[in-house]
Amino acid sequence: MIWRFAGQLSISGGIPLLKRKFMNRLIQWKMRHRDECLLIKGARQIGKTFLVREFGREQYQSVIEINFEEHPSWKEIFQGDLDAESIKRRISLFIPGVRFIPGHTLLFLDEIQSCPEARTALKFLAMDHSMDTVATGSLLGINYREISSFPVGYERQETMYSLDFEEFLWASGFPESVMSDMRPFFENKEKVPPAINGQMMKLLREYMVVGGMPSVCNCFIDTDNYGEVDREQRKILATYLNDMEKYASVPEKPKVRDCYLSIPRQLARENKKFKYSLVEKGGSARKFGNSLSWLRDAGLVDFCYNLSTPSFPLAAYVKEDQFKIYGSDIGLLTAMYGFDMKKAVVDDTLSGPMKGGIYENLVSDMLTKREIPLVYYSVPDNTQEIEFLISRDAQIIPVEVKSKNGSSVSLNHLLERKDIPFGYKLISGNVGVAGKKITLPLYMAMFI
Repeated sequence: MIWRFAGQLSISGGIPLLKRKFMNRLIQWKMRHRDECLLIKGARQIGKTFLVREFGREQYQSVIEINFEEHPSWKEIFQGDLDAESIKRRISLFIPGVRFIPGHTLLFLDEIQSCPEARTALKFLAMDHSMDTVATGSLLGINYREISSFPVGYERQETMYSLDFEEFLWASGFPESVMSDMRPFFENKEKVPPAINGQMMKLLREYMVVGGMPSVCNCFIDTDNYGEVDREQRKILATYLNDMEKYASVPEKPKVRDCYLSIPRQLARENKKFKYSLVEKGGSARKFGNSLSWLRDAGLVDFCYNLSTPSFPLAAYVKEDQFKIYGSDIGLLTAMYGFDMKKAVVDDTLSGPMKGGIYENLVSDMLTKREIPLVYYSVPDNTQEIEFLISRDAQIIPVEVKSKNGSSVSLNHLLERKDIPFGYKLISGNVGVAGKKITLPLYMAMFI
């Protein structure tokens, strides 16, 4: 098995063109939609704007882009009558030379959360079959109260994330065949040749440090310098903190910030259930619950809920008052621990609960990007825990994450149940099978 590096694609100006799986969703929507606009949700700086621009360039003869944060005055386009023809007339007043080519025009509404009236107008734009409309938003879950009328039935919502591990490999120059070459080892439960498995784990550790934010990936590709990567990540983290200051309500501003900055401490513990006391001594759900919801709605964190019992259907047994919080991008989480953490992760010298927390966040990242709901199971006495559970064909599949090769007391106990067909143990090692327990290298989490 030989992998050859693929040359980087680029567009004008020499900017690397990162191949994104989400492009397929855009193309499928264009082919199949009728009375429906597309609304793309996701955290800031994950590449939504760039991808929609590239989609428009490839698929349409005319692209009309309206960015409500870059041009606040353009919000006036959506004041007054909201029928498509009125909106088109006002667009032509604000954007001279704009072209409406029937059947070949894309209207791109960027940062739509800054113009609630535009969100309402999606219903009427969807009914105009002469052009397609795509909207993107970073804080949609936060500004929803300002919207007078939601376009129910006239918008399709899709969530976009930062680059997953496979996209990171593509960006690094590896061909698309890399993961397809690895899948048979997963499906057949066969050991991966040691040299290849070692290379994949090395690349995974790089991903854990760099993460999937497009500007960070481009920085790593261009410089091969972890110091530059760290600086770019800190710029993004500063932007997120600024958003909290700008968009959170006055009483929530410091609480949102403190909750977000507590994530590294939350995951450095043996028991990683979120503790309000790590945010503030004496902290409580009453004080900080809304702040955590703000972070989730902004796309900055992912919740993983505890279950009262590990049974199907999982959603019926969620305990909403018990949860873990994971960062939405593994590279940004690693950066929050400080620069020395990068060397420890890349060199694989990290140990203790902190290593377990980062590995758990890695698997959370990989499952979330496959849109798998995050749940875990902790027995009431907290002596046993399964980090994740997923459902397949109305059956429960436990997923244990081990930072080192050790015993699997919790997983072994759960696999004694006849209604659980098998379980996965994710480790830094290789593929193996012992009864109902399937051991996998961590990078194969993207297959389960």
